Amino acid sequence: MQILISNHTTKPIYEQITSQIKHAIMNGELKSGDPLPSMRALAKDLHISVITTQKAYEDLQRDGFIESAAGRGTFVSSQNKEFIREEQLRLAEAKLQEAAEIGRLNGISLETLTKLLTMFYDEG
Repeated sequence: MQILISNHTTKPIYEQITSQIKHAIMNGELKSGDPLPSMRALAKDLHISVITTQKAYEDLQRDGFIESAAGRGTFVSSQNKEFIREEQLRLAEAKLQEAAEIGRLNGISLETLTKLLTMFYDEG
């Protein structure tokens, strides 16, 4: 798996890393038990700080996508892919519910909210 970093986006580097690894797991490119590069190796390959890769790996571990074993390395979690997808769907639903509430309270039309969601979705 190759991770590409863009300096032409407002998305922080650690989030670019996490989203690409999550995508690779969800689409089957990375499978349960597959090893990931060490934080130092990834930082060196991407020419970024180890602290940045550490933040990305911590977020991935917190969300259940990866597991770390002292002395063995970091691997794709053995959790069920469907469970992870459901968790991500619940998170998206909560964020969309919050956006809808803000829209209603501030008189923002559903059409405008839909256009905004489409724009953000397409930006990827």
